[in-house]
Amino acid sequence: MPSANYRSLLRTPGAAAFFLPASLGRVGVAMTSLGIVWLVHSHTGTFAAAGLVGGGFAVSEALAAPQLARLVDRFGQTRVLPPSLLAHALAVAVLVSLIAADASDALLVLGGVLVGASVPQLAAMSAARWAALLRTGRSAELPTAFALESVSNAVGYLVGPTLISALAASGHPVVGTVLAVSLSVVGGLLLAAQRGSAPVPSPAVDSAPHTRGERSLLRREVVVLAGLNLAIGVFFGAMQVSVTAFVVERGAPSAAAPIFAVSNCSGLLAGWLYGLRRWRATPEAQLLVATSALLLGTLLLLTVASPFGLGLAVVVTGATIPPLLVLFSVLTESTVHQAVLTQAFSWLGSAGAAGSAAAAAVSGWAIDSLGPRGGFAVTAGAAAAMTLQSLAGLRLLRSPQGRSTRTEPTTN
Repeated sequence: MPSANYRSLLRTPGAAAFFLPASLGRVGVAMTSLGIVWLVHSHTGTFAAAGLVGGGFAVSEALAAPQLARLVDRFGQTRVLPPSLLAHALAVAVLVSLIAADASDALLVLGGVLVGASVPQLAAMSAARWAALLRTGRSAELPTAFALESVSNAVGYLVGPTLISALAASGHPVVGTVLAVSLSVVGGLLLAAQRGSAPVPSPAVDSAPHTRGERSLLRREVVVLAGLNLAIGVFFGAMQVSVTAFVVERGAPSAAAPIFAVSNCSGLLAGWLYGLRRWRATPEAQLLVATSALLLGTLLLLTVASPFGLGLAVVVTGATIPPLLVLFSVLTESTVHQAVLTQAFSWLGSAGAAGSAAAAAVSGWAIDSLGPRGGFAVTAGAAAAMTLQSLAGLRLLRSPQGRSTRTEPTTN
């Protein structure tokens, strides 16, 4: 079975020209949320205010991202990105100005909402470009492309938070915030400049009545994918709180950072290796295997008795996440119409964000009631839900109704 080659993929005309700017901008996006927390706390001295502003940011991003993606699908990335990036830069400037003016918490929350609502959805746009670039004649390489996206995203969320934390801890939270928005804007503008690889906006494709049903996102297949993304969001949210609670209970709070690092490194390696192969099994069958492996890993979490044991267990859970995220992208691309693909990616990302936010509260209650294993039980419940949904997806996601017909041109 031949291996897919990342180097040959990036040598595809136009590929590196949009992938690298999107990856640069993704580092800035990954810095933004944590940067706001550091920025608000440094000026107010309270995590309560920082949490409120961060919460406003997260909720507004989850709600606004699909609407921005809808504009992108309708008018095109090259037209929508520049004004949205300008709005994002202005929103960050407003928030920094409000903090400098010692504004009330209500105004700071409003500033956080404006920043969240204008965050550029570079990951969804980059994934949509890969789909447009490879759809004709090279669709077998899409899993490799989405694996590359997953690795880029993981690197962004390793480098970004580390960089913003280092700047804030050294007394420069404003510098960190300015750097975050600068990376996002520069990466986004460079991405927008690559017109040749941008997907065709939906007005340019056939809008006959018989195609409207295909373009709808209110379909059973999308509901399954949304449920999977919601569940993996619950896993992420509960995992962060539960690991922290576990090491604190064991009197080793400093072990949290190494444990998270082990999980992230395991995921990076697994995502990289996963994308190197062309797998014989269907994406639906792979999804069931991956969710079952995640369920096994979460059950192991319930048995650990030391930070070292927890570190070994998160190697398993961390390694299953990137293949799952790749499969979500592959199944989304093969299920929804290309005219609404960016919207689909954004809505599913919002489902994950909603699950993560809900899990933070639920797992906190479970930990207070049952200890850290209560939090790990939440992660196991999320993995079990994903496994059950994967069983349903074996039939639904590969049904002929779940496949879109794509005969339209794919580049400008």
